Amino acid sequence: MSREISHGAFSVDEMTAQLKALRSAARRLRATSSDARNAVLLRAADLLEQRVDTVLAANQEDLAALPDSADSAFRDRLLLTNARVSHMAVSLRQVAALPDPVGEVVDRQTLANGLAVRRVRSPLGVILMIFESRPNVAVEAFSLGFKAGNTMILRGGKESARTTAVLYTLLGEALAEVGVGADCLWGIANPNRSIVEFLLQQKQWIDVVVPRGGDALIDYVSRTSSIPVIKNDRGMCHVYVHEDADLAMAAAIVLNAKTQRPGVCNAMETLLVHQQVAEALLPALQANMPQVRWQGCERSLALLTPDADKVSPATTASWDTEHLSLVMNCRVVDSLDEAMAHIETHGSRHSESIITAAAETAHRFQQEIDAAAVYWNASTRFTDGFELGLGGELGISTQKLHVRGPVGLRELTSVRWLMDGTGQTRG
Repeated sequence: MSREISHGAFSVDEMTAQLKALRSAARRLRATSSDARNAVLLRAADLLEQRVDTVLAANQEDLAALPDSADSAFRDRLLLTNARVSHMAVSLRQVAALPDPVGEVVDRQTLANGLAVRRVRSPLGVILMIFESRPNVAVEAFSLGFKAGNTMILRGGKESARTTAVLYTLLGEALAEVGVGADCLWGIANPNRSIVEFLLQQKQWIDVVVPRGGDALIDYVSRTSSIPVIKNDRGMCHVYVHEDADLAMAAAIVLNAKTQRPGVCNAMETLLVHQQVAEALLPALQANMPQVRWQGCERSLALLTPDADKVSPATTASWDTEHLSLVMNCRVVDSLDEAMAHIETHGSRHSESIITAAAETAHRFQQEIDAAAVYWNASTRFTDGFELGLGGELGISTQKLHVRGPVGLRELTSVRWLMDGTGQTRG
């Protein structure tokens, strides 16, 4: 059965009533036990597995509605499979098994006057998550935000609206069945942009906005929101192969960083190669990655086999383009300094990697490169909350205030002060 998605806007009164309910639920949720929140996540995992056919049917409708012009990488981001739904259920259970950060005492002391002071982790409150085509983000975002004691507003892109509508219903059922309350979640499948415009001005009711998507979405939210933003910027990621690199290792890392899943933010976009190893490495890489289209500098092109369909000169814009597809920029450099200068100019401060045999070189790269995640002899694809043991993520923060890198449970709390006294007054 086709699932129609309304394009009409909520009334301001309806939206305000939803926000008030979320704020009230946030207060109640702060007093909810960790066991109750975990029970919601475990029930949601069970429902996902029980209704996988319903989820996949809705997803197929979303895929069928895509225009013919949609590229393969975009389709891959939208696509759900049995394995991907299973991964979502695993992620829910993994988050449920993680230590609860809420109430964690960061430090404590007793002042000379006897006042007992401690700093503890507390929920942020009401979180608005705006994402684009990947429907699994809805489940990841809910699990982490809710486990950390926050009520959640989830608004996905129009391309995934049918799929996310099913997921929102499933999560709401889990909340209601456990007795925590379905009012802890507002899942918005309506793609009308005026809803987002309204929400971004509701700082009275919403504490934090987390946009996750392309440049246009990030820029729009950053410019429009009156609410603090945890910014998940684009992933203009680089791998630099130094002159002393193990070339077999380098080839394996580049292949993984570029092709394992090219449509995600931690995939490599630009390969930088020291001129001393370029002649040995680039032809071998080209032969090993026949599916990749190269945009190369002049020195790169001289080493690659000409192919009108697969090899072309890089333009000025290439070095700043997050392709999110099987297109790769390539530049030959003369030194570590030149590679780092390129990354400083064109990187997005997301994830960068160096392949080198020298610890001193690697440590210098890690110290000087200004990015949320900096690797030595490893693929950039590990910048991921699930891979790093966080049970998932709301995104990869490229900003420097509050959180940087994968946004997991602890990053969805803030630290506040609690004081216990016996009548102390200040003189």
